[in-house]
Amino acid sequence: MNISAKTEYACVAILELAGRYGNNLPVRIKDISERHGIPNRFLVQILLQLKGAGLVISIRGASGGYRLAQDPKNISLGQVMSIVDGNASQLQQNSENSTPYSGVLLSTWTRIRSQQQRRLQEITFADLLEQAAGQSEAMYYI
Repeated sequence: MNISAKTEYACVAILELAGRYGNNLPVRIKDISERHGIPNRFLVQILLQLKGAGLVISIRGASGGYRLAQDPKNISLGQVMSIVDGNASQLQQNSENSTPYSGVLLSTWTRIRSQQQRRLQEITFADLLEQAAGQSEAMYYI
């Protein structure tokens, strides 16, 4: 599975906004950019794309920024990946001769991709937040 930087940054931004969901305070692009090391200009483009898809809303003004347009439990990892990178194209056979070997490989890859897409649609950003909270709790030692 190849994950582009754009997809990773979009998911990090959504997680950042999801972590602040419910307090209705917008998060500034600069804050997300600095905290996670995401190039500011790139993040602006990503957030505009997510806004166009209805996942985030922007608030103008000195205390403006972005926040989620919906509950993190209603946003899936697969949904964000699809918005940012588009739907993966259909798999196709590369060899010129169709043989039982190439056919079984193509069939297997198609089945695996389908399972992967289904699983990505099942994972919500609320799930990811919960996992992240568990990791940070495990990091503190006394």
